Amino acid sequence: MVIYGVAALALCLLAGTLIGEFLGIAINVDANVGGVGFAMIMLIVATDWLRRRGKFPEVSEQGVLFWSAMYIPIVIAMASTQNVVAAVTGGPMAILAGLGALVAGAALVPVMARIGEPAEPLPPLDEEAKQEA
Repeated sequence: MVIYGVAALALCLLAGTLIGEFLGIAINVDANVGGVGFAMIMLIVATDWLRRRGKFPEVSEQGVLFWSAMYIPIVIAMASTQNVVAAVTGGPMAILAGLGALVAGAALVPVMARIGEPAEPLPPLDEEAKQEA
């Protein structure tokens, strides 16, 4: 059922929010630190784990797909609740943290690209598919 996919998303969001709140308390910041990010990572891992074991039917996946279409507006709404101006004017730490995450992400792209076996190239498009594209 579609509701199971939405329930999986809700559980991951609640767990991610709790982790973000506890992380904020641990580093003495009065904010949720990365709760939505943790939730999305948990959702990806949980749904992949369930799919591999055949316990996440395609109908339930529709609930997750529905909310994945809503992901960007939800992140924007949650980010708007953060006090970004105070973070930037309070010191260079926010800028350094953002740049550090950017550099780390860029450095990990080649590493992630090497994971797994090379896949077969896609077959060429037939004439009918070329006209549709």
